[in-house]
Amino acid sequence: MTRYGMVIDVSKCVGCYNCFIACKDEFWGNDYPPYSRAQPDHGQYWMKIAEKERNFPQIVVRVDYVPMPCMQCKDPPCAKAAKDGAVYVREDGIVMIDPEKSKGQKQIVDACPYGAIYWNEELQIPQKCTFCAHLLDQGWKKPRCAEACPADAIIFGNLDDTRSQVRRLWKSAEVLSPEQAKGDLLSPPGGDDYGSSVRYIGLPKPMVGGSVIFGDTGECAEGVAVTVMDGGKALASAKTNAFGDFLIEGLELNRKYVVRFEHPDYASKDVEVTMSGDVNLGEVKLERR
Repeated sequence: MTRYGMVIDVSKCVGCYNCFIACKDEFWGNDYPPYSRAQPDHGQYWMKIAEKERNFPQIVVRVDYVPMPCMQCKDPPCAKAAKDGAVYVREDGIVMIDPEKSKGQKQIVDACPYGAIYWNEELQIPQKCTFCAHLLDQGWKKPRCAEACPADAIIFGNLDDTRSQVRRLWKSAEVLSPEQAKGDLLSPPGGDDYGSSVRYIGLPKPMVGGSVIFGDTGECAEGVAVTVMDGGKALASAKTNAFGDFLIEGLELNRKYVVRFEHPDYASKDVEVTMSGDVNLGEVKLERR
């Protein structure tokens, strides 16, 4: 039995947009009855790339790229909103929109919590990613987006095959939340469980950073041990660089932490933080013992 799934490793994605271009190349101007009608040249992103820029002065300018196809929900809200079976789930888990039955049913677009369905004004039909079902049914091993990814950031395969790479990665991967899909990439993953067939590794999470100086000299404090404490336990750590800067990633949104600064010649210092997003502590001053 085949049950298709996709794991997207955000840490590998370089933002080349090859997946987006491959999708456009396959579907723009091409009808694949009864799977889909042609995608228009503008306004539809069956593989959307969300970008999250993080700018910490003197520390890092970083951009995370998060590819977002249709999540291929096991219990899709779009199917519940559709009439006359216009949206259905195949035995292999792919959610399909019938291009004939769905004509005029704009409510299908509004029902998607991820914003992954688009309205074709000319054809008066809703459209979305199909996992390239027309190619898979011809014997292809993966959709065009996964085939075109030079960084192997898009892993596709049969979740029911215990030897498949996608199956091995599945349990440790996270479900994207609708809030993340609609722009708030630092919001917690998961949420309402629609049984998504797409999961993620390395989704961007809040980070804390700042610059440490020695209070008696005013010099940049190199080699200071910085530890994020959670309930008295060390969660993550780093050391300041030659400029006194530090950055710790992978924290949880809306959690409270204590950031501890330690140096053998200076009194330790604790700073409480609440991760409402990325937090820049600015200048942290240590005083000599």
